[in-house]
Amino acid sequence: MPLTPTDAITGSAYTQQSGVGAFNVVQIEHAEAIVAGAERAGLPVVLQISENTALYHGSLAPIGLASLSLARAASVPVAVHLDHAESPELVHEAVELGFTSVMFDASKLPYGQNLAATREITDHCHGADVWVEAELGEVGGKDGAHAPGVRTDPDEARAFVDATGVDALAVAVGSSHAMLTRDAVLDFALIERLRAVVGVPLVLHGSSGVGDTDLAKAVAAGMTKVNISTHLNKIFTRTVREQLAAAPEVADPRKYLGPARRAVESEVARLLGVLAGV
Repeated sequence: MPLTPTDAITGSAYTQQSGVGAFNVVQIEHAEAIVAGAERAGLPVVLQISENTALYHGSLAPIGLASLSLARAASVPVAVHLDHAESPELVHEAVELGFTSVMFDASKLPYGQNLAATREITDHCHGADVWVEAELGEVGGKDGAHAPGVRTDPDEARAFVDATGVDALAVAVGSSHAMLTRDAVLDFALIERLRAVVGVPLVLHGSSGVGDTDLAKAVAAGMTKVNISTHLNKIFTRTVREQLAAAPEVADPRKYLGPARRAVESEVARLLGVLAGV
């Protein structure tokens, strides 16, 4: 099926107040597992590639084009999204490659500079029918630069969305990036207030640190796009370790990457059901 625009996936979920899983791709096995999990669940999904992953691969194109190819071949709606891009040049490259959305992160800048830079990116992306997510209010744990206690102010969030024209907003409500335990404490009342005033889909970053029950509660409170990365990486890595421990003589990486891919596929399917309330 053709590549699905991110706004079609998130817009439908926003209207229905359900959740959409957005899972990070580190290597092609991740992309394959995420798409297969979405097909197993019969639900849409967003493939995310971060700026750090593009740097890991040397450029955005190799992993980006592979993800776009998998998305186009999927039997369910799959969007391809650039995650946490601080470089305008990388955003432009993602647009040229055919990504359906970008997350431009200027949250390290003072408010006025964040607003101006995000507005410029939004104008560029909207000219190519590309959906834009931005961040206001630092999300804890991102490269050690954000304070976990930060929370997004609803009035400031609304003003930022109005001024920049972004299509979705990543908000700080208690989660932190790269958490290895699922015990983050979310502010559900704040999520409800943000949903009531912001007017665009809200995005929960750092969702690996949130347990199933609270993921469902976050969606019910007003979250739409839910980003998960570390949780899947833990499953992938644990499975590789188990496979190598059971057969230390193995040399063919397919022997241990294949089971890891299947384990992530199963978890993606399960999590998509949690977020969709099915």
